[in-house]
Amino acid sequence: MVSYSDRSLAEAADMAGVKTPLEYAVFQNHGYMGLYGGLKAKDIHQKKGLKKSQRILDHMGSTELAANLFRATQTDEKLRRENITGKEQANATHFEVGEKVRKTIQELGGTMPEDLPTQKRSVKQIENEQKKIKIETKKLED
Repeated sequence: MVSYSDRSLAEAADMAGVKTPLEYAVFQNHGYMGLYGGLKAKDIHQKKGLKKSQRILDHMGSTELAANLFRATQTDEKLRRENITGKEQANATHFEVGEKVRKTIQELGGTMPEDLPTQKRSVKQIENEQKKIKIETKKLED
């Protein structure tokens, strides 16, 4: 689900004028900064104790993942709906949407994303474990 929304957001950002990998990284950082109270991806990695090679999204619990998915989908929709053009406007939009999601969490009395616990096992590790269990179960049934 997240990978689909990431692809769609990347497409919307591209249509707005975010073209290069570096420009997309800057665009993504704007979304993170809005949602995480000014923290950039590298700051989130550090705060959550992640290695540089680890993806932030792979180590989020459901609450944090949902906030990020909502940020991504709403930014995607806003970029398309309002025909936003230009890197700066796209970046500002991503920041604004992230900030509004953060404000909503705050108003509901929720925990800020940067303060949520880091999942020690990545999504990929859990998926691999589930596959192994499925294979072992199937072997036992045969």
